[in-house]
Amino acid sequence: MKKDKTAILVVDMLNDFVTGALKCDRGLAIVPKTAQLLKSAREHDVPVIFCNDAHIKGVDHELKLWGDHAIVGTKGAEVIPELELCDKDYVVPKRRYSGFFHTDLDLLLKELGIETVIMTGLHTHMCVRHTSADAYCLGYEVVVAKDATDSFTKLDYDYGIDYLKTVYGASVYSVDELIEFFKK
Repeated sequence: MKKDKTAILVVDMLNDFVTGALKCDRGLAIVPKTAQLLKSAREHDVPVIFCNDAHIKGVDHELKLWGDHAIVGTKGAEVIPELELCDKDYVVPKRRYSGFFHTDLDLLLKELGIETVIMTGLHTHMCVRHTSADAYCLGYEVVVAKDATDSFTKLDYDYGIDYLKTVYGASVYSVDELIEFFKK
């Protein structure tokens, strides 16, 4: 992993996932460490890319399963304020679990010269997993920030982390370890 070839992907850290329609109490617990990681990344010129659900009400297939959430233009579809979305950051709207599926995320990463993606956000067994799958299949190295990702339950979280390691060869680090890496 090379710092100048690394980006952070922040998956679905939106109002609806942390405190709203699909509230995840465990998601709230990762906010401080995620904010700390993003602050350090920005200070060390590591790109921060938000991969956000941005659903079209009454249209998107996912809404049939999960109900209305992260509807474009609503407060629920906004990044939680604690992560301080800024002008330096990139936002990639998505309508499915993966941040790559029918988005320009791969194009953005290639134009930024990225080889490694650090996964953060919700949920390790769903959206983080599917985004990681596409990252792996497209040739990116996958790294997971273990204390800046989570799921609805510990079982889902553990399953997701184990799957990412076993199937995609993901490396797993703490936020503190990643911040030390940025400082080098």
